[in-house]
Amino acid sequence: MHKTYNDPEIGEITLRKNIRSRRITMRVRRDGSVLVTLPWFVTYGAALDFFIKGRDWVLKTRNKMRQNASSATPEEIARQTELAKSILPARLAELAAQYGFVYNQVRVKHNVSNWGSCSARHNINLNYRLVLLPDDLRDYVLLHELCHLKHMNHGPEFHALLEDVCPGHLAKQRALRAWKPF
Repeated sequence: MHKTYNDPEIGEITLRKNIRSRRITMRVRRDGSVLVTLPWFVTYGAALDFFIKGRDWVLKTRNKMRQNASSATPEEIARQTELAKSILPARLAELAAQYGFVYNQVRVKHNVSNWGSCSARHNINLNYRLVLLPDDLRDYVLLHELCHLKHMNHGPEFHALLEDVCPGHLAKQRALRAWKPF
């Protein structure tokens, strides 16, 4: 179930109920539209209030997305993607072998909202922009995704495993925020 709200400056805001949601979340999509996901027990009015409180964040995020989309030419993106395809899968395989992780496939993509992801089918997607990071932060992201092979959440077991394979991972996580291109 969903409802829409039209903001005079932002445009259409979709308020969508999701039975698996435990909290209200807001996301700016690639096309600039906004999706607010809410649990079944939360009213649409509460979700709209959540959007209104986070409206400045939406405007800033959309602005960043526009700047990032226009800052790299298609040729630069293609060049960096090819470089990433030549570096990232090999490094991921090296780290997986070193720490005993097994994954199915790895893909290098032009993600706009994350550095990487791991699916329940043990496939890993990596953002081509990882090649722009310092090696220690790049390895942190790769190890983060590999740890999701064993823990598909960000719970205590996940963080304990990540700390074992990547000591000081919280400091690296903070440092990564300064590089975040989305």
